[in-house]
Amino acid sequence: MYKTIIRPILFCFDPEKVHYFTFSLIRTLSKIPGVKGLFRSMYVVEDKKLERHLFGLTFKNPVGLAAGFDKNAVLYNDLANFGFGFIEIGTVTPKAQEGNPKQRLFRLKDDKGIINRMGFNNEGLQAAIVQLKKNKGQLIIGGNIGKNTQTLPEDYTKDYLECFKALHPYVDYFVLNVSCPNVGSHAKLNDKDYLLELIGAVQKANLAFSKQRPILLKIAPDLNEVQLDEIIELIAETNLDGVIASNTSVDRSGLRTPESRLEAIGNGGLSGQPIKEKSTKVIQYLATKSNKAFPIIGVGGVHSAEDALEKLEAGADLVQVYTGFIYEGPSLIKRINKALLK
Repeated sequence: MYKTIIRPILFCFDPEKVHYFTFSLIRTLSKIPGVKGLFRSMYVVEDKKLERHLFGLTFKNPVGLAAGFDKNAVLYNDLANFGFGFIEIGTVTPKAQEGNPKQRLFRLKDDKGIINRMGFNNEGLQAAIVQLKKNKGQLIIGGNIGKNTQTLPEDYTKDYLECFKALHPYVDYFVLNVSCPNVGSHAKLNDKDYLLELIGAVQKANLAFSKQRPILLKIAPDLNEVQLDEIIELIAETNLDGVIASNTSVDRSGLRTPESRLEAIGNGGLSGQPIKEKSTKVIQYLATKSNKAFPIIGVGGVHSAEDALEKLEAGADLVQVYTGFIYEGPSLIKRINKALLK
């Protein structure tokens, strides 16, 4: 029903407006007595065999929702009823910011992809904390953190630390988002020396708490083998808890969408089916070259159970969906979990 009736209607409208409309619809429906139970009966697969133990945490199942969907942590309690094993909120920045000018979100229907240049639009750290205090403890929550667009280079680490310290009591793991192509100073955020400084500072802050949170790094899918080797070295050097592979891509090669349409859209990060193979290769390289020295969360182009299994077989320990959730609907999570049980 989703792909034959609901999606064609939703896809007639502006993607960002549809995003907020869908949020409002899920929140409204979830307030109706019995609807949450209905959603759970339709989409949730519960089986001990699906559990994954990673970073000292127990995930009900290995299928999560990637950052960017529930930026401000307003819907995670309701989204838990769609069968996710974990949800990553954010990217959260210290101060609220509007992000880049609209229109900034585009569907590539022929490619089952999305291009976005949202620019870390979010309501800020304190707004996220207000929402996270409402956590009903139904599943693992990750906190994806970043810097404000206007922050000066010498203060980048300060932004990450502010988010880390304030969110620490409310999330189960952290992701340092240093690979989004839609924010300024992308080069510095990917410089190994700077990453050593940033990770070291965040790890030091982590030790100040009685209970430490796992810290992961989210990397780009466009890294070459030399750069991936640097990531492996970085993780070995810092004892970082893991990697999320991968973020959106700036590569436009091999798309069915006409060049004229891509030029009209302009810059932004590409997600969905077009980056499936690329992100899987990154996962496989990291897992093989490091001899599986650290956990990997695989994301990028998961639109089917087969796509998820491919990521897991390549070396991912968990998978995340985002664009696939939009194109395939909430039944995708159930299909993946059912396939895993088989």
